[in-house]
Amino acid sequence: MSYENLKLSNRDGILWVTVDRPSKLNALNVATMAELDRAVDEIENDDQIHAVVITGAGDKAFVAGADIAELNTLGPEEAKEFSLRGQRIFARIEGLSKPVVAAVNGYALGGGCELAMACHLRIATSNAVFGQPEVKLGLIPGYAGTQRLPRLIGKGRALEILLTGRNVSAEEAERIGLVNRVVEPVELTQAVTDLLGAILRNGPLAVAHCLEAVQYGLEMSFDDASLLEATLFGLCGASEEMAEGTAAFLERRKPQFRSE
Repeated sequence: MSYENLKLSNRDGILWVTVDRPSKLNALNVATMAELDRAVDEIENDDQIHAVVITGAGDKAFVAGADIAELNTLGPEEAKEFSLRGQRIFARIEGLSKPVVAAVNGYALGGGCELAMACHLRIATSNAVFGQPEVKLGLIPGYAGTQRLPRLIGKGRALEILLTGRNVSAEEAERIGLVNRVVEPVELTQAVTDLLGAILRNGPLAVAHCLEAVQYGLEMSFDDASLLEATLFGLCGASEEMAEGTAAFLERRKPQFRSE
C-alpha cells in the first residue's frame, strides 16, 4: 500500500507510522486521515505486525492539529460529518487488539492531542506540548477530545484545559496522567522500543484481552465490566498460550509465546 502523508516502517514486528507533513507541522488534513484509516486496515490484517507506534516527522511536531484551511470551508452538516469521520478513525486505532503507543515529539495540539489520546499509551519528549485550543477558534474538539481527556485526567482538569485552550507542558502532562512517561528527545525511540519490548514478551492473546477488557469495560457498569473480564479470563484459560505460560512458570523457564 502506498501513502503520501504517512511513512510506514516495520521494525521487528513493531510498525512505526509517521505522519509526514513537516511543512504543515504534520497537521491532519482529510487526505491524511483517510490514509490513517487505510493504515489501520493494514495493521489489522497483517500478522507480522505485533504493535504500533504513531509519531510525527521532524522534531517540531507530533501533530500540530487539524488543517485549519479545510476547517474554514465547512458548513454545519459538513462539520458534523468531518467530526464523525475523525471519531470513527480514532476509535479504530483505540480499538486495535495490538498495543499502540504515541511517541510524541513536539506539538500535539487539537487533533494531534486527540490522536495521542486514542493511542493506548503515550511517551513524550521533554519539549512536547499538548493542548486542545479549539475554543480559541470558536470550535470544540471534534475527534472525541471532550470525551477522552476527562477519562484520562479527570473532569475538573480536563474542563480547565478545554475551556481555556491553554497549552500543557510535557512535565505537567506526565504529572496529571496525560502521558505515561517523559524522556529526552534522543531517548524517545529507545524508550518506546523498550516499552513495547516488555509488552510483547507477554502472551499476545492476554495482551489483546487486557486491551479489550479496559477499552470496553470503562463504558460499562462495574458488574458488567467484571463479567466481561471473567469471560475473557475464561477464554485465556482455554488457550495454548495459558498452558505454555503456566508450564513455563512451573518449569522455571521463559515461555515461548510466539513461533516467529
